[in-house]
Amino acid sequence: MKRSEFRFFERLRVRWAEIDQQKIVFNGHYLMYFDTAVTGYWRALALPYEKTLAYLNGDLFVRKATVEFEGSGRLDDLLDVGVRCMRIGTSSMTFVAAVFRNEELLVSGELVYVFADPSTQRSKPVPQELRDVLQAFESGKAMVDVRVGSWDDLGRDAQAIRTAVFVDEQKIPAEMEWDEADAGCVHAVAVNRLGMPLATGRLLEHVPGVAKIGRMAVVQTMRGSRVGRSVLDALMKAARARGDREVILHAQMSAAPFYARAGFSERGEVFEEAGIPHVEMVRAL
Repeated sequence: MKRSEFRFFERLRVRWAEIDQQKIVFNGHYLMYFDTAVTGYWRALALPYEKTLAYLNGDLFVRKATVEFEGSGRLDDLLDVGVRCMRIGTSSMTFVAAVFRNEELLVSGELVYVFADPSTQRSKPVPQELRDVLQAFESGKAMVDVRVGSWDDLGRDAQAIRTAVFVDEQKIPAEMEWDEADAGCVHAVAVNRLGMPLATGRLLEHVPGVAKIGRMAVVQTMRGSRVGRSVLDALMKAARARGDREVILHAQMSAAPFYARAGFSERGEVFEEAGIPHVEMVRAL
């Protein structure tokens, strides 16, 4: 089994609590590593797990789990856990998982899940929508579509995401979140292959030739999946297309590294907006 057989990897560092008296990872923890990676795999599919299974009116139950040991992880090792969907049957799905230290295969395994009714645990056919998403991911296709348009076109989805992130999660007063600028902004919303909105942002003119990106929000379960970057890229593309030469934004300090990775630089001192520390960031287009 080789790294090249996997499209998705979850990186983990071996912790002190995971090693045993032999100073190697205790064998039972590899199933936890597999499960952690499967959670990341769902994020890579752009499918919020709980919401997706509710939408599909089912749940996944482990039918079989096997583990084969080739080597041992040790304290502070950086491990890459690969996951891929190998087979989809009528009601079951088989995943292969493998733990690598650099190119060295340490552990491999197979996980068989059954799609079933969540209340009775009786098996039922794997929905075609889920089957299509898994096959599309493994064939290298994009998992999200970023839609760019007006508030009339995208406001319903954008409002739902911003309410969940800014009002419900960050406790920003609702009256501070909504303004008249929404009606004239260019908006972007990323949706997954099931049509679920996952991230949003907006673009307005700051001064002639300078665009301002704002109201960037990603639903909690999708953070770290690059769906936010897809929205940011779409908004910068829209700014470039209309002739803007520069784009600025006010980044929450916790999100500043995300924008730095996209080529933005900090400018000026830290300030507060809605009681949250921000910094202005800028990038040439």
